Amino acid sequence: MSTYDLLLTNVRVVRHDRPEPELMDIGVTDGRISRVAPQIDRAEAAQVVDGGGRLAFPGVVDAHQHWGIYNPLSEDAVSESRASVQGGVTTALNYMRTGQYYLNRGGRYADFFPEVLSATEGRSYIDYGFHLAPMSREHIGEVPSLVEEHGVTSFKIFMFYGSHGLHGRSTDQNSFLMIPEGERYDYAHFEFVMRGVQAARERFPELADEISLSLHCETAEIMSAYTKQVEQDGTLRGLEAYHASRPPHSEGLAVSIASYLAHETGLPKINLLHLTSEKAVDAALRMARAFPHIDFRREVTIGHLVADIDTAHGLGGKVNPPLRPRADVEALWGYVLDGKIDWVVSDHACCKDEVKFGEPRDDIFVAKSGFGGAEYLLPGLVTEGNRRGLSYQRVAELTSWNPAQRFGLRNKGALLQGYDADICLVDPDSTWTVRAEDSESTQEYTPFEGFELTARVTDTFVRGQHVLVDGKVTGEPAGRYLARPQR
Repeated sequence: MSTYDLLLTNVRVVRHDRPEPELMDIGVTDGRISRVAPQIDRAEAAQVVDGGGRLAFPGVVDAHQHWGIYNPLSEDAVSESRASVQGGVTTALNYMRTGQYYLNRGGRYADFFPEVLSATEGRSYIDYGFHLAPMSREHIGEVPSLVEEHGVTSFKIFMFYGSHGLHGRSTDQNSFLMIPEGERYDYAHFEFVMRGVQAARERFPELADEISLSLHCETAEIMSAYTKQVEQDGTLRGLEAYHASRPPHSEGLAVSIASYLAHETGLPKINLLHLTSEKAVDAALRMARAFPHIDFRREVTIGHLVADIDTAHGLGGKVNPPLRPRADVEALWGYVLDGKIDWVVSDHACCKDEVKFGEPRDDIFVAKSGFGGAEYLLPGLVTEGNRRGLSYQRVAELTSWNPAQRFGLRNKGALLQGYDADICLVDPDSTWTVRAEDSESTQEYTPFEGFELTARVTDTFVRGQHVLVDGKVTGEPAGRYLARPQR
């Protein structure tokens, strides 16, 4: 009887706690890493895969995706998880809420979330979990049961929904968010969400370090005024116009408000999502200094690190918060290199061409927000990181270890004995051109079209299952729902 179900040989193992990759073999038993050592006996393995000297990264824990916004959740679970493995992603945490889009209804999470789990069960090629957004007073009361019964330990506030819909102005908040008449999704609600999450931390003290709140930080009033100004002026077009309509100081102000509310409510676990600009990160760092008792984590997306308003391919690059000018991209990289950013994500949201672009097709304010990008997460970060001196150790921290630790994925994020055998092999010297047609996503375009990358994910393993073989997705969906924290 074989000691190992799988033996991955001749790989340069990248770890979050080691400065340089080490040439090793990885033994896998029952879906877990059972040994990492040089020259393990091949005869002890049922299956041997030669890594050819490539880099072995921990499978990417993409802590920010959206399945089911624009397409049926059951369909996205298949196609977008297939796209994910192309980018080395082995775990996706999806942000989800009630209201228009997603399941397109309101109501209690006690009724809503079992439908989410049913729609995704048996369909994903990667492991997955969900962050949930308390949209109503009733949802705040459900936070403890979501923690206890479903293993949902992370929650979200969309600050810009104060007067905005997903794509722009919204005059009927209650209809868009499908919340009860008489309720408002506003700063007062955000405060009560924070109090509700903190109450759950106090109720489950053994889980408290892994219960957190994430925030999309933009200020609705600033965006409304600037959108009107940009449209009336009429001189800006495309992604530049959208950037100007949702200016960076709108992010900075929202970060500041959110941070003070966290201080006021005593909630010490705050995740500031997809910071896109120098002003946003600067505000986040100021708040960290002002409130040192709050454990802030700062996130950026791969899209905001590789594309800007001039280099992105067309209006397909519309996203919230917007892509920014090159100066902000360079500022983000400075913060990444200085250790001020905690993780990098895709914010993957597949939006097909027929949905993305309205009439007229060239009107940025008519186009829908969001795009896919998980398939470019690790290749893009390694490509740009190599150009800028970002170590592979830091890549492993940013894409795997840090988000796994924050979000209660105790078995994920490291190539160490006892951890899930989530592994991706990367050739750091393979030059290729991004083409939407090569993606497994059902999205027919990408804002990264034509970008040249110099790193490629060749193989991906999810709990030891070889789901990407020499660049091709293979096998049947075997991803599992992750109740958190993992036991």
